[in-house]
Amino acid sequence: MGRLAQLRHRVEYVAFTALATVAAALPLDWASAVSGFLWRLIAPRLGRQKRALDNLALALPQTTEAERRRIALAMWDNLGRTFAEFFHVQQILAEQRVALEPLEKFEAIVAGEQFVVCTLHLGNWELASQAGLRFGLPIAGVYQKLTNPLVDRWLCERRRPLYPGGLFDKSPATSRALIKLARAGGYPAFVADLREGRGVEVPFFGRPAWSNPFPALIARVAGIPLYAAAVVRTKGAHFVMRIEAVEVPRGGDRDADVLATTAAVQTRFEQFIRDNPEQWMWAHRRWD
Repeated sequence: MGRLAQLRHRVEYVAFTALATVAAALPLDWASAVSGFLWRLIAPRLGRQKRALDNLALALPQTTEAERRRIALAMWDNLGRTFAEFFHVQQILAEQRVALEPLEKFEAIVAGEQFVVCTLHLGNWELASQAGLRFGLPIAGVYQKLTNPLVDRWLCERRRPLYPGGLFDKSPATSRALIKLARAGGYPAFVADLREGRGVEVPFFGRPAWSNPFPALIARVAGIPLYAAAVVRTKGAHFVMRIEAVEVPRGGDRDADVLATTAAVQTRFEQFIRDNPEQWMWAHRRWD
């Protein structure tokens, strides 16, 4: 790494930790509201706004331009709130601000066999491991490394307590490690809604989209259930978590089974998004 890149990473790290210090110093509800307001004020003026609006037009063609702008504005507010809430995760968990609905479904799932779970960048996805923590399950998480190693290390240190089963960086070796973990009784968890260039192409909002097959592959190979979950913002820094089973076919063709299961996961995600379009991260590249 060159000196210029090291300097840039250091400057970014100092700026990030300064924002983190301010967000952590504010009361939770204030931090959430102020950050949401600032993102809503600034983000629509940046380059990602066009991609968000273009994606909304592709996925929800029945909406008007005014409706798409309203959804995008609410999306930036949600992202801003999620950023600030990360620095208050322990308080959110301690105060049980994430309701499990229906609770009986979660209790039945936990009482059954081990499973794979995947979630999406909707509401506050950082809280998706909360149900596992509440029931004492050793959830193992997967994350995408950031280009800034200083910020990446800082975030990983604070995410690890949320994943007592281990926190793994996204790589080909990780998929093998998680298959081994699942066979040994672990609970792999993924955020699996973004574009996966090494994945498989399945429909998403009626258009082909490269998607992450690893949750489906692990469930299929380990012979365990697969669930899709979403943490939806209700009001301010309060949430509800919902979970749905995803059918995992187990025929003679493993690749076909993985493809069908991945498509089913994306269908579940699509329904979660249609129910709360203003809470999904539309600004990422999802379709080619």
